[in-house]
This record gives sequence, C-alpha cells and structure tokens, in this order.
Amino acid sequence: MTRFSHASFRPDMNRRQLILAAGAAAPLVSLPSSVQAQAAFPNRPITLVCPWPAGGSTDRHLRALAEIASKHLGQQVVVQNQPGAGGTLGPANVANARPDGYTITQFPLGMMRIPHMQKVAWDPVRDFTMIIGLTGYTFGVVVKADAPYRSFKEYIDAGKAAPGKISYASTGTGTSPHLLMEMVTDAAGVDLVHVPFKGNADSTQALLGGHVNAQSDATGWARFVDGGQMRLLVTFGERRTKRWPQVPTAKELGYNVVSTSPYGLAGPKGMDPAVVKVLHDAFRKAAEDPEHIKVLDQLDQEPWLRSSEEYTRWVRDTFTAEKALIDRLGLGPK
Repeated sequence: MTRFSHASFRPDMNRRQLILAAGAAAPLVSLPSSVQAQAAFPNRPITLVCPWPAGGSTDRHLRALAEIASKHLGQQVVVQNQPGAGGTLGPANVANARPDGYTITQFPLGMMRIPHMQKVAWDPVRDFTMIIGLTGYTFGVVVKADAPYRSFKEYIDAGKAAPGKISYASTGTGTSPHLLMEMVTDAAGVDLVHVPFKGNADSTQALLGGHVNAQSDATGWARFVDGGQMRLLVTFGERRTKRWPQVPTAKELGYNVVSTSPYGLAGPKGMDPAVVKVLHDAFRKAAEDPEHIKVLDQLDQEPWLRSSEEYTRWVRDTFTAEKALIDRLGLGPK
C-alpha cells in the first residue's frame, strides 16, 4: 500500500489530484533487486571463458553451445580462450570478475584437484557460483598410426622395457588426462614421461610431429583416429564407446580406472540468484537443443545436466574426494 506524507495529502484534494499524487509517489517504491536483475539481464554480450586453446574439443563444444544459448538470452555469448595452468588460469581470472553474470567460465575437474597439489589463490567451492552441469568427456590414449604399439599393452610393455624413455602428452599437470595415466602407471608399475601442454590442440601437434610417443586426452584426437593418422589404444569410460567399439576400456584391461570428468559453467561468487537462473535456464535449453546433442555425439560425449544446486553439491563432494586420490598418487605438495 502506497503511503503519502502529510505534506503531499490535503483533505480538499479531488480524485484526479489523488491519482497524480499516487503516480508521483510510485517510483519511490523499489522492486526487489533480484526482480530488477531478472528483468534487465542480460542487456549486453556475455563472455564465456574457455580455459583451453582454440581448436580443441572443449573449445568446439563451448562455441556450439554459446551460439545456441545466445538465441535464448537475446545477447551474444562470446567465447574467450584463456588457456594455462591445467585449465585453471581462466576460471581463476573469472573468480576476480564482477559477479554480474557477464563473465562466466567452463569449470573443469582440475579446479577440484590443483588446490590439493599446489598453493592457489582461489577456492573452488567458496570463490565461485555454480550455474549448470553440462557433460563429460570420453578419454583415451592415442599414438601415431605408424607407431610400433598395436595395443595399450604393447605401449605399457615398451615403457617397462625402457624406464623413463617412453612419453605421453596431456593437457596439463593435474588434468584428467594426466591423472588417468598416473593411475595406470601406478597400477602397472611403469615409469612413463609426462609432457604437459596447455590443451589438446597443442598436444595433438606434438604427437603428429613425433615429439611424444603417445597422447592422453579427450576426443580432440577423434578426427585423426577416423582419418587414419592416429591409432586409439584404450578408452577410460565405464563401457566401450559407440564410435570405436573395437577399442577396449582400461577397466577391461585390468586397470580400475574409469572417468568422464564432468564439467559445467560457473561464475564469480556472490552472483544474484535471479541472474544465475536466467543463465541456467538459457544454457539448459541450449544443451537440450538437437543441434547441441549432435555436437556431443560428434565428440562422443554424454549429456550430464545438473541444476545449479545439484552442481554445487557435486563440486563440494568432488573437491573432498579428489584429495584422497592426489594423496594416494603422491602428487600433493612436497
């Protein structure tokens, strides 16, 4: 109910004057900030940080998703590549951005591992607002088509025969491609040389150029496997892939190593819940779009949709669980 001050109300006011007085007082009644934010957001382009180099599988996925989400948001979602630090540099920068919803990031699993391995200036739980869970990867190990290793066993055996001589590339220290191989080498008792890169676009070129013996990565290698330039030796899913059903899983080969490394989108801490909802709803619609599903199929990735609340709980639980893995592998601070 609108209240008038004694100065604005007089007993002799007629009906028209009362209406005018009420209209003048109305702007003094402010809407809740969340309602204002929801009504106004977004009114300019949104930056989506991809913490990997251009040309990789994550970059390809995020660009397709951003294009579809732009239609639902009414504003362009611009993908900006900020690779480095095992996929944590970009999100770390976003943690320091204004929490207005205009700067968001992909949130890779490394965000929940790196803090257990080295000192960082951010906390994956306290310093971010989770927006939505999206999908996970298909990981595998590939070699050049002319490599002498016809199977993953032959590659591991070569490592055992020449300790510290056989190498593999990954997308960075602490990333899933690195940790998966650490678990395999720990179980197999083999000493392989880990060569970290900023992303799979770089590590792919290193393999094709003959600078490393193998590449552990998500499906950035897919077109090279299908094109005959690379050989896929093993994948790390719960079951064999639909696209390469002839390739065994690490689990089948006796390694208790299974991972899809789910990821989603996040923003800085302190975001308005109404803004988070606008972003969540737009990206969920984009994720369910047939064109987006087609891109996931091409990357051999499965949908993994989680609400903001579900994704927040998953990040918190995973951050705790990853410490045990890092400790077991002896990768914590020395």
